[in-house]
Amino acid sequence: MNLSGVLIPFVPLLGFIINGLGFPKVSKRWAAWIGCGSVFISFLIASVLFIQSLTGSFESTTISLFDWIVAGNINVGFSFFIDHLTLIMLMIVTGVGFLIHVYSVGYMHDDEGFGKFFSYMNLFIFFMLVLVMGANFVMMFIGWEGVGLCSYLLIGFWWKNREYSAAANKAFIMNRIGDLGFILGIFLMFITFGSSDFDKVFAGSSAFATNDHVMVAITLLLFIGAIGKSAQIPLYTWLPDAMAGPTPVSALIHAATMVTAGVYMVARSNILYSIAPISLEVVTVVGLATAVLSALIAITQSDIKKVLAYSTVSQLGYMFVAEGSSAYSSGIFHLMTHAFFKALLFLGAGSVIHALHHEQNLRKMGGLRKLLPVTFITMFAATLAISGFPPFAGFFSKDEILVATYEKSPAVFWILAATSVLTAAYMFRLLFLTFYGEYRGGHHQHEHIHESPRVMTVPLMILAVLSTLGGFLGLPALFGDTHWLSHYLEPVFAANTRLTEHSESSLLEIMIVVLTVIVIAVIWWWCNEKYVKKKVAPAIVEDQLPLWYKLSYNKFYVDEIYDRVIIKPLEWMGDFFYGKFEANVIDGAVNGLGRMTVWLSGQLRKIQTGNIGFYVLSMVIGIVLLLIYGLSKMNLF
Repeated sequence: MNLSGVLIPFVPLLGFIINGLGFPKVSKRWAAWIGCGSVFISFLIASVLFIQSLTGSFESTTISLFDWIVAGNINVGFSFFIDHLTLIMLMIVTGVGFLIHVYSVGYMHDDEGFGKFFSYMNLFIFFMLVLVMGANFVMMFIGWEGVGLCSYLLIGFWWKNREYSAAANKAFIMNRIGDLGFILGIFLMFITFGSSDFDKVFAGSSAFATNDHVMVAITLLLFIGAIGKSAQIPLYTWLPDAMAGPTPVSALIHAATMVTAGVYMVARSNILYSIAPISLEVVTVVGLATAVLSALIAITQSDIKKVLAYSTVSQLGYMFVAEGSSAYSSGIFHLMTHAFFKALLFLGAGSVIHALHHEQNLRKMGGLRKLLPVTFITMFAATLAISGFPPFAGFFSKDEILVATYEKSPAVFWILAATSVLTAAYMFRLLFLTFYGEYRGGHHQHEHIHESPRVMTVPLMILAVLSTLGGFLGLPALFGDTHWLSHYLEPVFAANTRLTEHSESSLLEIMIVVLTVIVIAVIWWWCNEKYVKKKVAPAIVEDQLPLWYKLSYNKFYVDEIYDRVIIKPLEWMGDFFYGKFEANVIDGAVNGLGRMTVWLSGQLRKIQTGNIGFYVLSMVIGIVLLLIYGLSKMNLF
């Protein structure tokens, strides 16, 4: 158990080392085998442990490798912790990660940095596995920072494009803002508990009263880290820009793994958050606001990857609303189904972009249903899943979140239900603009459109199956006591004595099913009337747009507001301190001392005349002055 558990993160690390040091000497064929094979081996090991957990021969365990930081009473071990929640995350990270690696073999085949790309991808998988396997918050923070570094490397992979490099910088810097809150939370843990180990922190927290100010502070600081990493308001604007990276990067980092780190962290820290209901309220409000705002933006975007990016931000908001409602297992359930259908949507979008020679504008697509049949069918399944259409995976996880929020706050329920309607609207809009109507690109380009190779379509098919059937792992109470995932995760939350119990409402679940079907039917009709029958995408003339459309199309000017309110004042302050304070005060003082030294030396140099009589007189005057000083010290005057 110990050896196999340790191998899970370190096999991808070995793949990174081989491909990284061997690039460009390692051939593309071997780079692909090493990159994909290392993740597949980790998936096999995780699968063995997962099967053991199903048969009852598995127990939660901590694997301690060595003492890493020892200072006084502080001891931070380099150790891993594996329980049922860890295993679920391991299956998602390695399973979906492997499929994305395989897909990348076809998508990146002609790229000159093929081997380097796979080395970065392997390094990312390593850090993500460290994040979910860490036995303490410091180990989690290592993975947390590592995936941030890898996101910078992968988003800016095509670094010769300045816009892509700027997007990588933006992602890195905005994540650092959140990470500052995370590490301050860890410092406060050491002050409070003397440790960051999960077992010691969670056990020690039981002594605190509800909404104790220390627990509120710790949980809010940790959540600031989650806001940055999981792209929530106000630190969400980096994720849409991160679409500058290759499409497999978008699928891996921004759908299945990195951005879900914040959701995992809150679920792992469920005991702390249950002690601080105020923090849970903050989590709910931030998640709800993010879900609504990003859905409103997604509905008017023209870039196929930007639509999916804002969709990711919105779905992450869903997960945080679930956890803010104390439905932690529901948040993990949606994290899992989202990994299936969002990875599929990104990879499907990549297949479209690959076929259209890197065209991403939805208004220049259309009519691809017969030309890209596998891509169409799989993306159609993913669209139904994310829209919450039964019996696809997204329906069950979203339904569960809605039921949990209704019990806590009907207002939150109705707002989230409206967001679900928006999700169906922008996803079917994307589907129709891409695959229906007539092709709106160039004639020459149309003649060369063809389906992607099998190395790209087979992962799409597997993800389509998971997006279709994955929801059956969490059937609602309407079907009896059949929620497998909830039962599987029970040991994870067993120690949380303040966990809020959620009742099930069969009537509410039936109502959600009926409303979902009606809404999707209406959206289908609306999109068909607006986009398919007209056979052209309506032109965008900003001066003629309704106010709501203009606000949505321009992303509510959030980036522009940040630029005016934060960036411009900081640049002005920088210019002021550089041009005025540094040039006149600091440089003036330094240069003034230099000029004074030159002036004094020039004045002293004038007394070096070569006149011996003057030198003798100066010596006598000096001796007299020394005698007077000495006698005065002896009190003889």
